[in-house]
Order: sequence, then C-alpha cells, then structure tokens
Amino acid sequence: MKYLSDLAAGQHDPKQLEDVYQAARRANEEAEFLADLEVCYQASPDNVLYAAWHYRLQAAPKEARAVNWKLAIPLAIVTGLIYGVLALVNVYGSNQMPFLFVPWSLIGACCVIAFLTITANSPWKQAWPAILGLIVAGVYVTLLTTLAERMLYRTLMVLHLPLLAWAATGVSILGWKSDAPNRFAFLGKSVEVFVTGGVFVIVGGMFAAITFGLFQALGINLPAKLQQFLVAGGGGLITVLAVATVYDPRVSPIAQKVEQGLGRLIPTMMRMLLVLTLLVLIVYLVVIPFNFMQPFNNRDILIVYNIMLFAVMGLLLGVTPMRSEDLPERFHSALRTGILVVAVLTIVVSLYAMSATVYRTVIGGLTVNRLTVIGWNTINTALLIGLVYTQFKNGAAAWIRSLQSVFSASAVAYTVWSLFLVVAIPWLFK
Repeated sequence: MKYLSDLAAGQHDPKQLEDVYQAARRANEEAEFLADLEVCYQASPDNVLYAAWHYRLQAAPKEARAVNWKLAIPLAIVTGLIYGVLALVNVYGSNQMPFLFVPWSLIGACCVIAFLTITANSPWKQAWPAILGLIVAGVYVTLLTTLAERMLYRTLMVLHLPLLAWAATGVSILGWKSDAPNRFAFLGKSVEVFVTGGVFVIVGGMFAAITFGLFQALGINLPAKLQQFLVAGGGGLITVLAVATVYDPRVSPIAQKVEQGLGRLIPTMMRMLLVLTLLVLIVYLVVIPFNFMQPFNNRDILIVYNIMLFAVMGLLLGVTPMRSEDLPERFHSALRTGILVVAVLTIVVSLYAMSATVYRTVIGGLTVNRLTVIGWNTINTALLIGLVYTQFKNGAAAWIRSLQSVFSASAVAYTVWSLFLVVAIPWLFK
C-alpha cells in the first residue's frame, strides 16, 4: 500500500499520477503501483482518471511470471520428508490416527510462508509472528492431546488447524492492517490454490496407484510403512508446489494475474454450480415439511447442514468477480440475482438447522460438537444475512464491492472463531 496516499492526492491531477507511476517504474515497483491503483479504482470506479489508468495498465503487455523453482522444489522436498517421517509417528496409540494428521497444515504453512517471503524478498517482520504463532499452536495442541486423552478435541483440531494455518499465511502476505479488496483477492487466489492442489492430489494418487500396482504385478509388495511414507511425502510436495504454481509472491493479491488455465476455469465451473445449487435448494425446501423432524433427531444430518453452509460460502466466493470487467456486463444482473436467491434460500435452511441444534442442546445439554456447530452456523448465517443486506443497501451499482466486503469480513470471523476453539475448548469441556 506504498502508493495509496500519492494516488489519493493526485486523483484529479493527471501530471501527479504520471509522476508517481514513473517513480514506481524507476524503483521497479510497477506491480505495487498497479495494485494500489486497483484499490483506488475499486473504491472510486466513477473517477475518470483512475478508470483511464486502470484500463491503460490492464491493456499493457505483461511478462510471463517466472516461478522460483530453485526455492520451491527444495522446500517442497523438505516438507515432504517431514510429512513422511511424521506419518510413521503415532503418539496417540496403535489404533489411533497418525500424529501427522494434527500438525500437517501448520508445518505446510510455515514452509509456504518461507517460500513467499524469500521469493518476494520481503522483510520478515510479518512472516516471523505468523510462523511463531503456528509453532505455538502446534505445541499447545500437541501437549493437550498427548498429556491427556482428548479424542474429540484432537478430531476438532484436525479440522480447524488448517483454517488457522491459512489465516497465518494471509497475515504474512497482507499484514495486520489490510484493505477489503486485497483480502478478497487473497480469498479468491486461495480457492485457485486449493483446486490446483486437488488436481495435484488426483494426479499423484493415480501415479501412486500405478506404481504400487506395477510392483505387485512382479510379486513385490512394498512395506506398509514405506507406502505410508511415500503417500505422506507426496502430500508435503503438493503443499508447496501448488502455491508456487499459482501464486506470485512478488506482487500483492489484487495484482495477481488470472491465468488462462484454472484461473479462468474455476469461476466458470463455480457459476455452473450456482445454478445447480439453486435448483437443489428449491427442491430441498419443498421436501423439508415432509421430513421436518429429521435433523431434530439425527445429529449426522446437522453435520451435513454445517458442511453445506461452508460449501455455499465457498461457492459464492468463487462466483464473485474480482473486477467488474472480469464478467461481461450483460451477465451482471443475472449473476447478482442468482447469488441473492441462493443466499436467501440458504439462510432459510441454516435457520432451520440452527433451530434443530438449539433444540438438541436444550434437551441434551451443551457439548463440544454442539458449541462448534452453533458457532459456525451463527457466523455463516450472519454473513449471508449481511450479504443480502448490503446488496439491497448499496444497490446494483456497487454489488461486486459489497460482496467483497462481506467475504473480507468472513476471513476475520473464521480466524477468530477457529482460534477460540483451539484455545478454549480444552478448558470449557474437561
């Protein structure tokens, strides 16, 4: 955000903006200038000068991004080796989950943060607190899950520590004080990283299956421990390589390039899923009255509802454009309407699920799972209500910016609640 103040001061002065741009070029910080300009343009899209610079820089030819493979590959190998070794360690008992299941995301995030910081040649003042926080969280959870038998807490940490790892990575990139456009851009790029990682997992799984099958065809059965080491090590490789493939640490999130591959494909897939989700929600609301008491009597259904809420939030994030020109103007109204309808229908379903959870809590008391579900349902429902409210309050002219502000707030809410669960659950439910 180095050039924000200069850009704001020169919003009506073409010469001053040109001077700022030339200064950025001399300092080899053209990407930083573009990122800050995008922030100003998104905040004031009616400013003619900002719009002219926006389209000028968008149309300028851009060099292909060079991935720092010299650092990414060694870090990926180190991460893979750590994963492989920890996959063989089991401090919870022979019939329990491997130890790797708890800290894998924290270790992966530390390696990713190191890759991003070194490649961007950034100061470590943002990276070290994030890495230190992840180490403290890992030690804290490990001590609480090994010194006493806390199977339920351990399972919750397997699900929630990845959220903290993701949040720490965001802090290392954005800092503690970030604006909504960059937070939203980080969220959007995170989706691309996760999908890319999923593709790597599928390809890696196919490779592993073929490799193990070839050895079996020769009558050679690889030891189970070796297979476990190789599979876990492959996961470590993917963690770093997926980030290196998709994310450019040298520029801010809002200045990231939208690649021709997955970066273009993901929004299209998400928008197709939005239509299918809308149809499913309509049908589901029609059949609810005929099976009204099911979630009140079956907790597994409530877990499905909670997963559904996260899926819808991820879907709405994925369909939201980064910039208005990313989507043809003729599709803006249809997409906005689809998002609003899906959000409203999901609010109805989530309130229905919330009533069932509260009912079970009143009857059976507050448990770890019920507190967790109530918290997540409350957050996601509040975000969806906020999404609908801001759309009607700010109108169609600012619909993209309104959506981005809600999703930016969701990143903060998710981080705070995950941190609360990690720290407080062992002491609230002993």
